Amino acid sequence: MARGQLRIYLGAAPGVGKTYAMLAEGQRLRSLGADVVVGFVEPHGRRPTAAMADGLETIPRRTLAHRGAAFSEMDLDAVLARRPQVALVDELAHSNVPGARNAKRWQDVEELLDIGIDVVTTLNVQHLESLNDVVRQITGVRQRETLPDEVARRADQIELVDLPPEVLRRRMVHGDIYPPDRIESALTHYFRVGNLTALRELALLWLADRVEEGLQRYRAEHGISVPWETRERILVALSGGPEGETLIRRAARICARTPGTELLALHVVPEDGLTGIDPAALNAQRTLLESLGGIYHQTTGEEVADALLQFAEAENVTQIVLGASRRGRVASFLRAGVGERTVKRSGPIDVHIVTHEEAAGTAVPTLPRPSRGTGPRRYWTALAGAVVLLPVLTLLLTALRGHLGLAGDLVIYLLAVVGAALVGGLYPALFAAVAAALLVDYYFTAPVHSLAVERADEIAALVVFIATAALVGTAAGTAAQRTHQAVRATSEAKALSRLATAMMRGQELPALVEQIRENFGLRAISLLERDPEASPVPRWYVVASAGERPPEKPYEGDVESPVDDNLTLAARGKGLSTEDQRVLAACAAELGLVHERGRIVGSGGATDALAAAERTRASLLLAAGRDLRAPLRTAEEALQRLRQRADELGPEEAQLLDAARAAVYRAAQLVTDLDDLSRLHAGALDLYLRPVDLDEALGAALDDLGPGGHSIVLRLPEQLPDVIADAALLTRALTALGADALRHSPPDRPPVFTAEARGDRLVIQVKDGTHGPGPEPGTAAPRASSTRGDSLALRLSRDLTEAMNGTLETTIEDGGAAFSVALTLPSAAPGGSVTFGHAG
Repeated sequence: MARGQLRIYLGAAPGVGKTYAMLAEGQRLRSLGADVVVGFVEPHGRRPTAAMADGLETIPRRTLAHRGAAFSEMDLDAVLARRPQVALVDELAHSNVPGARNAKRWQDVEELLDIGIDVVTTLNVQHLESLNDVVRQITGVRQRETLPDEVARRADQIELVDLPPEVLRRRMVHGDIYPPDRIESALTHYFRVGNLTALRELALLWLADRVEEGLQRYRAEHGISVPWETRERILVALSGGPEGETLIRRAARICARTPGTELLALHVVPEDGLTGIDPAALNAQRTLLESLGGIYHQTTGEEVADALLQFAEAENVTQIVLGASRRGRVASFLRAGVGERTVKRSGPIDVHIVTHEEAAGTAVPTLPRPSRGTGPRRYWTALAGAVVLLPVLTLLLTALRGHLGLAGDLVIYLLAVVGAALVGGLYPALFAAVAAALLVDYYFTAPVHSLAVERADEIAALVVFIATAALVGTAAGTAAQRTHQAVRATSEAKALSRLATAMMRGQELPALVEQIRENFGLRAISLLERDPEASPVPRWYVVASAGERPPEKPYEGDVESPVDDNLTLAARGKGLSTEDQRVLAACAAELGLVHERGRIVGSGGATDALAAAERTRASLLLAAGRDLRAPLRTAEEALQRLRQRADELGPEEAQLLDAARAAVYRAAQLVTDLDDLSRLHAGALDLYLRPVDLDEALGAALDDLGPGGHSIVLRLPEQLPDVIADAALLTRALTALGADALRHSPPDRPPVFTAEARGDRLVIQVKDGTHGPGPEPGTAAPRASSTRGDSLALRLSRDLTEAMNGTLETTIEDGGAAFSVALTLPSAAPGGSVTFGHAG
């Protein structure tokens, strides 16, 4: 069965018209003959939105009871049974009322999609999980209803519903979004122009990233490598030279001119490894790049220009920034520089050649580099052998003049050329061939001791000799390169296999690092990790090392192979070739996996230990609570019976009896607090937030306090807004705070409860009896204990308050003589937060 398609109307804020657009799409599909039903739509009293739903079949909602109140939710079973082609489901991030089959509405939508029903839905950008913290910083409002980004990314279509902030505020003023009693508060809080502009930018950027993902996927599926300039990406080519910082700053200025431009940098390690650059300079350039918001990359390649362009095509780069060549005129004449070769092959990619102080003709001409199949030693050995062998052969053939002829002389010289090709490759062979041809011409063709050639057949023989020598040299060099590659591949496979085997056997990181050091013949090697919090100067730590004086920072080594942004492998020793760099990078990646696996195992063990300890503690608390409840209940009943015989007791005995009853009651309350705290931490307490009358909650708390509760003083204003809270949990928190205040208050100074509205929050303050007039002369003032903030009652109250999206703060005043608690919760006044459902 084919999975249904999901279409999301995304908005930056409530009121932009997402629900209206969803219903309009439903009407359009219905007019085309599609079977469309309304699974759930919340018009929020907006008449145009409600009118747009006319004519669409609506599935009746399901009513659920929770804590004595009735709530309506989408009837998922009815929609599944109806099985339409298209279902309209509003508010994708909505949290279902406890008791529904799924906790979140997007989970309901997944069930509809799984059986082939197409779903059209709505979503505000502030409900995306990845943007939750950012939205809270912008608006000051924490969104409790969030949607995993992956759910939105899986959508087949995402359409932005957008309105300029001024238009949205005008709609608000006209009453098209919120009722009149909420307009003023909304305009001065959430719907400020700055907030709406920032949310709009978040929505556009998030959607642009999704479009970019789709574009990259399309390019990969269709094999498109030519860059498309949908977004500017600037690539800086870093050679490790002193001009790098100039290039980075120049590229950063280019990026600043176009918002949304990405800055990348690439260092191509040539086949001679890192021996030609200063690692400290490259590390400084990398730090500068990252401070400007760029991303550093490193790769290996025989040809720098080819590697640079391959990376640019893979990353869809639109512009490349290169430094002007530091090579001299002679060197540039012999071989084009990286910049010139890049410009010729760049195609649609723009290339900027930036001048700098190091751009000068100070470099000396360079000889052709040795073939990869031979290496420097064999290259120079072949040249030296040709220089020695050719004069020796010339002396020998001069002594045999007249016996061999020109053909015989050339064949003997050809043996020397082939020998040079087998040892050193193409370039030594060409050198030997040209030198041999000149020697034959000078000593063995008429006129002798002259480079002139009189006979045409001798000219042809010399040309054929040079061509044959070149072909033989090329073939020999290619064969040597293939042999070298085969040997290299075998050695690489063995090295990686040994490392993988050691990893599977569970060897520790130091042993693996030592094995890598031995494989590459390095003096010392270190696996380094960077502290991501340290800035602006990076701070590195040695995770594992081997050898003498291992490097403690990346730039202290001769070779560096990054694993990721915070992990790198640095080594001291000989410079490595391109192949060695590539194998070392693979080994470094495997070390990174071992390090990450060890970290996960370690954290998992610590987590398991903490979880086991927490389970043990919770079970002990629950067991102790169960064991104490029965004795306390018996003691309370006995004291109650004694209190009924108060006529037989004297005043002193009655007073002691009341104190005993209060102590037993508080002990029972302590057991209840321990039980509730354990259940809260275990997630076993149900939470239902709704508007609660503070007077009722305080009255219930005073009743729960039992004996002594009447001693608390309430000072409340005549009109207070309701508070958004769970009534039962709020009563428990107030009861715990009242009991704690009574315990620490003198008999003649009862605790005081006050409350006041501050914006969209309601603050409840509890001051114990240490507040008020000072002590009698000659007596010491009581001091608030420094450990009161860690008491069980306060900890329970704090956890309960935070579960209801509030805060609880304690304050020690008057030099430690007074203690107060401030409990802050969202109010139900206009501008306060809401719990179930959100504006569409």
